[in-house]
Amino acid sequence: MSGHSKWATTKHRKGAKDSARAKVFAKIIRQVEVAAREGGGDPSANASLRTMFQKAREASVPIDTIERAIKRGTGELEGARYEAVTYEGYAPGGIAVIVETLTDNRNRTSAEIKHLFSKNGGSIAEPGAVAWQFDRKGMIEVPGPLDEDQLLESVLDAGGENMTSSGENFLVTTEPTELAMVRDALEAAGVKVASSDLTLVAQNLIDVAEVGEAKKILRLIDAIDDHDDVQNVYANFDVADDVLSELEE
Repeated sequence: MSGHSKWATTKHRKGAKDSARAKVFAKIIRQVEVAAREGGGDPSANASLRTMFQKAREASVPIDTIERAIKRGTGELEGARYEAVTYEGYAPGGIAVIVETLTDNRNRTSAEIKHLFSKNGGSIAEPGAVAWQFDRKGMIEVPGPLDEDQLLESVLDAGGENMTSSGENFLVTTEPTELAMVRDALEAAGVKVASSDLTLVAQNLIDVAEVGEAKKILRLIDAIDDHDDVQNVYANFDVADDVLSELEE
């Protein structure tokens, strides 16, 4: 249950790119609204809302903003009605890509996402074409440095499924329905949690060892991720450390 993952690196890279606070807030607030609409406005009785509420707080979204989003979701306040639409496709090199959106205009979003794939060397795929290559998981980031054996014991006691290292930090994987429970158990055991979220994890990763190829893939991922309706972008590639360093430079 140990190893290396660039999940945190990718996440931090996205965080730097999405530095505009208003844009980050808007994406998270949509997730809060949809979670409230689908499961009710009580975070203690709605696991999805509880996860989104925590995610919003981690991003420093004000409490009153979150509460208004919940009320829009439950119908107590008026607002746009968003629906979740997922797109599947391929990046250059045959990399599988899944795009999760929340939109109030399916036709507009569909046309724009397809255009972004085509414009950046990718292609859209039929539903189900690549989804089978990913598993839905809960992901908890624990900041290090920590004693790995001691943390592993806490993870197992809390009901965590897997643990990997990423630099000094650790990533704990859970079943989606157990994310909140495992997070609470870790915090009760004195483990500090940096973030937690639901994610898709690729079953197998394709190694990208050339800078040019990595740039093409990341250009597509970045273009899609910048779209206002896009909540998450997942892909099954892994950039070699030396290539990643060269790209960051």
